[in-house]
Amino acid sequence: MKKLIIIAFAGLFASSLAFADCASDAATKKLAGAAKTSFMKKCEADAKAAAPKDDASAKCDAQAAEKKLAGAAKTSFTKKCVADAKGAAPKDDAAAKCDAMAAEKKLAGAAKTSFTKKCVADAAAGVKK
Repeated sequence: MKKLIIIAFAGLFASSLAFADCASDAATKKLAGAAKTSFMKKCEADAKAAAPKDDASAKCDAQAAEKKLAGAAKTSFTKKCVADAKGAAPKDDAAAKCDAMAAEKKLAGAAKTSFTKKCVADAAAGVKK
């Protein structure tokens, strides 16, 4: 948890420094209006892309590269991968049993998700199947 807080703080600090650098560069170039807005967007995006990534992001980016994903597909894959990595907790017995039951019923997608969610809720409530 401490590592996550430190990474978040470092990212916030780095982004504020990047914003200050971008603003000073725009002022040096005497940009105004739409030109300044465009410059700032690009500058901040470049700074964000250059910022160090946490372990989950780096691993997910590597997996996306292996799969040769690009554009929206890469963004979607990476977002889901990072969310799964951060939320990955060992499943309890009820969730494992419900997953096995869903597999036996050959459920997939939304049907599997719905079944598993209801099954785990029923198990928590003490309902027998």
